[in-house]
Amino acid sequence: MISIQGLKVEFGSQVLFENISFVVNKRDKIALVGKNGAGKTTMLRIITGEQQPTGGTVARQADITIGYLPQQMVLKDELTVKQEAQRAFEHLQQLDATIDRMNQELADRTDYESEDYQDLIDRVAQKTELRALMQSENIEAEIEKTLTGLGFERSDFDRPTSEFSGGWRMRIELAKLLLRRPDVLLLDEPTNHLDIESIQWLESFLKNRNAALLLVSHDRAFIDNVTNRTIEISLGKIYDYKVSYSQFVELRKERVEQQMRAYENQQKFIHDTEEFIERFRYKPTKAVQVQSRIKMLEKLERIEVDEVDRSRMRLKFPPAPRSGDYPVIAEDLRKDYGTLNVFHDVTFTIKRGEKVAFVGKNGAGKSTLVKCIMGEIPFDGKLQIGHNVKIGYFAQNQAQLLDETLTVHDTIDYVAVGDIRTRINDILGAFMFGGKNADKKVKVLSGGEKSRLAMIRLLLQPVNLLILDEPTNHLDMPSKDVLKEAIKAFDGTVIVVSHDRDFLNGIVNKVYEFGEHRVREHLGGIYDFLQKKQLDSLQQLEIKNAPATASVPAEETETTASQGKMDYQRQKERERRIRQAEKKVKTLEARIAELEQQLADIEDKLSTATSEDLNVYYTHSQVSRELEEVMAQWEEAGEELEKVKA
Repeated sequence: MISIQGLKVEFGSQVLFENISFVVNKRDKIALVGKNGAGKTTMLRIITGEQQPTGGTVARQADITIGYLPQQMVLKDELTVKQEAQRAFEHLQQLDATIDRMNQELADRTDYESEDYQDLIDRVAQKTELRALMQSENIEAEIEKTLTGLGFERSDFDRPTSEFSGGWRMRIELAKLLLRRPDVLLLDEPTNHLDIESIQWLESFLKNRNAALLLVSHDRAFIDNVTNRTIEISLGKIYDYKVSYSQFVELRKERVEQQMRAYENQQKFIHDTEEFIERFRYKPTKAVQVQSRIKMLEKLERIEVDEVDRSRMRLKFPPAPRSGDYPVIAEDLRKDYGTLNVFHDVTFTIKRGEKVAFVGKNGAGKSTLVKCIMGEIPFDGKLQIGHNVKIGYFAQNQAQLLDETLTVHDTIDYVAVGDIRTRINDILGAFMFGGKNADKKVKVLSGGEKSRLAMIRLLLQPVNLLILDEPTNHLDMPSKDVLKEAIKAFDGTVIVVSHDRDFLNGIVNKVYEFGEHRVREHLGGIYDFLQKKQLDSLQQLEIKNAPATASVPAEETETTASQGKMDYQRQKERERRIRQAEKKVKTLEARIAELEQQLADIEDKLSTATSEDLNVYYTHSQVSRELEEVMAQWEEAGEELEKVKA
């Protein structure tokens, strides 16, 4: 669908890419990975045509559509949420107008035998067929399904987009993009503004959609669940792996180890050669050999080792001063903004040493409760902060509190104490402030860089209650690993507001769920919570769909246990049907891959076939028909799987 050949990109004297080539195929779901600044966003912009490369070519298949969601975009606020989503279908109206114009031209013309007329007929047929493929049976239902999947309530549909925050408006843009159904989706950090439930919905949507995908994301669980191919950009080159991200990580370790061995061998060779040159440089009898070795070194292609993965680096928070047994106690907590209630009757206790997560849809009150704990906003009810509690707080706007006149290095040097001061450069390097970046003034840093710097400051302060509000939004995977290990080793109490499941996994032992103006406590880790939520949703669905009944006679209450057993059996039967449906989908996908490979092999033969090679043409036709049939079966199986899951 998209072929990139010999790509080169330069910014001034800096070469970002050089001689990069790869192909994006129809069903590829690609994770585009690499450290910040490696060129992932630049690559997406070049594919869309928004940016031109210094050299090389980007060939796009005729008539394919590309949908691009950048990290930042200019958003307009002129319509309601629903009206904005309906704009996703403007291309259908344009296509209808084109078909009408072409049909009118056919009716007006009389040169029926001309080549031009026949060509017009072919183009009308092509456009009409394309319109039929793009036709949606129920546009209104699709809009509702997509908006609710991304976290909007139906009551939001008629609200002006100007009433929503930038994160929610980005969700509207994502909804429009998904509704357009482009042939190739390019998504740059799509989960930054989504909560866990919306991320899970988007995962399911992308996995079941038969379209190519290039995804940039620092959410490890998300890209692992969605992608089947990983392209890493490193040192101006790419490394293409036909595997998921987790498998790529293991293969990358092997690659870097091999590179390191080759690098060390080459360095030894260079050292020995240079030593020979210095020893015999002024001996006439060795002049020819010395010149030969000098030329050899000049021609030698130096081996580069990919960026060191600093995720193995271990940082620790300073020891936490001992606090009281209960750092946070809330009783009947309530918060209102005018007539709008955010939450009410919130009662919980966080014990010393507990690590808990605040999760729920955006706007459900997670950050609001954090601000209540910090004393930044008034509230009703009782909220008690324990004895000797020293809070380290990372807010989403924490970067604004940095002194912009200082350098990056000085910002950290002023808060570092003890032995940690000898490791400042290592710490800065782990968070992508290595080398000359340490001497930059804070005022010239981007928003993401300032957030990372604020996170480093927090890592160095002696506190016993950490409150982190979306700490991973601007961290790449190695930096997130550094932070995660530091939190796991921290001996104080932690509250984390986050939608990053992989980050929360292994850290928290209790989850507080925000929703419907309440806060509910769930014991266990984040995946225990997600598994339980899935079962809860099923029970709620069954209750919702059950027929209305009058009051239940007393003797019927004895059937509760057997009803619970029936519910369990229903759940087991549902799981069995899901496994069967998933197996069918995988079997058909494997057959599709086989047939596509057969077609590719046959098409290679066709390029050299003569008119007498009729069997080749017959086989091509036969395999094409079978592929169409299997594709139709695969689509039906996918729909059946969605029905079973629903």
